[in-house]
Amino acid sequence: MSKIIRIFCWGWLISFLGSLPLGTLNVAAMQIGIEESIRQALYFSLGSTLVEMIYVRVSLIGIDWLRKQAKLMKMMEWVTFGIVVALAVGSFIAAMHGGNNARNPILNNNMNRFLLGVIGCAVNPVVIVFWFGWSTVLFTKKILLPINSQYNSYIVGIGLGAFAGNCVFIFGGNFLYSKIANAQQYLHWVIGAVFALTALIQLYKIIRHKDGVAKLHYAEEKDA
Repeated sequence: MSKIIRIFCWGWLISFLGSLPLGTLNVAAMQIGIEESIRQALYFSLGSTLVEMIYVRVSLIGIDWLRKQAKLMKMMEWVTFGIVVALAVGSFIAAMHGGNNARNPILNNNMNRFLLGVIGCAVNPVVIVFWFGWSTVLFTKKILLPINSQYNSYIVGIGLGAFAGNCVFIFGGNFLYSKIANAQQYLHWVIGAVFALTALIQLYKIIRHKDGVAKLHYAEEKDA
C-alpha cells in the first residue's frame, strides 16, 4: 500500500469513527433529515464537512497561529455553547407540542442547509482541537509527513470519513423514524437530551479550563 493511500485510510478511519459519538453536528443532521428531507441533511453535512477539511488544512500549516488565538477560540466556544442550548430548548419545545409534524423552531428557518452546516462547524473549535491532536500523533509516528501530496490525501480521507459518519445518523435516523409509531416526538426528547448533555459538558470544560484553548496551551508548553 502506497503512503498516499495509507494516510488516506488513516484520515478516513479516524474521521469516520470520530463522527459516530453523539455530537451537535451529526445529531442536527439527523434531525434535519427527519424533519425536512435526506437531501437537505446531506447538504448540511457537506457544508460542515467542507469547513472541517479547511480547519484540518489550517491546523497542519498554521498551528502556531492558532495557538495565539485564545480569545477567538474562547469566544467560539461560548457561541457553540449558546447554539447547543438553543437546539436543546428547541427540541424540547417540539417534543412538548407533540405530533409528527412538530419541528425544532431553531432549525425551522429558510437558511440554506449547506450554509447552515458551514456556520455550525465554523463556530465549533472542538474540530480544531480534535484534528490537532490526531495529526500530532500521526506526525510523531511518522505516518503523516509534511508533504503536500500526503496532506491532500489525508484531508480528502477526512472529508469522506466525516460525511460517511454523518450519513449513518441521517439514514439511521430516518430508518428508526419509519419503524416507530410517533417516532418524531420520541426522537425530539432524545435529541433534546443529547443537546442538553452536550451543553453541560461544554460548560463544564469551559469553567474548569479543560476546553480546546487549554488543550492547545498544554500542547504549546509540551513542545517548549
